[in-house]
Amino acid sequence: MPPAPGDREARRKDVSEAVWRVLADKGFGGLTLRAVATAMGVSTGMLMHYFPTKRALVTHALDLLEKDTAQRPRRAHPEPGLATVRAMLLDILPLTPDDTARNRIWVSSWDLSLADDALAAEQAGRYARLRSTMRPHLEAARDAGELPATADPEQLAATAVAFTHGLVVQALFDPDRFPLDVQTAMVDSFLASLARRQDPSDD
Repeated sequence: MPPAPGDREARRKDVSEAVWRVLADKGFGGLTLRAVATAMGVSTGMLMHYFPTKRALVTHALDLLEKDTAQRPRRAHPEPGLATVRAMLLDILPLTPDDTARNRIWVSSWDLSLADDALAAEQAGRYARLRSTMRPHLEAARDAGELPATADPEQLAATAVAFTHGLVVQALFDPDRFPLDVQTAMVDSFLASLARRQDPSDD
């Protein structure tokens, strides 16, 4: 018998907390209806009143992860321009235990997203939104002379996101090689390289 609407809402927080515990412990590879039911101390049949399929469970887990990412503590944005781009890139990296755990969960979700067109489209949308939030600051950096006048903010936003997520993966797999200070120095070097780029016609 399905739960009453009031009971469903009352249990939603319990379900979400159980999903998050499973993700933190096992990643998306270990996210199953049975694992979440065990974490809640309920039967798989009861959980299926909330999530009739694993895909529904995965979609909910991705929503939880996106909300957690959006609500995480962030560095102050000093002013429009490269200083704010730097803060945005550092916020992405696994520089704290919480950020490391969050990034591990995101990376573990990629395999599922690549195998599902709808999930892949949602993931592409997340990257598009990230690039769109960064682009105005790159435009401001160009207008302020921090970047060459010929800089393409849209392309630079894509490059910056690609660089940072590549660094995320390397830091997760080899944390001894990429500790906090190395990651930070690499971001600074990357941004300095953008500022040094010149139009070939200027040479």
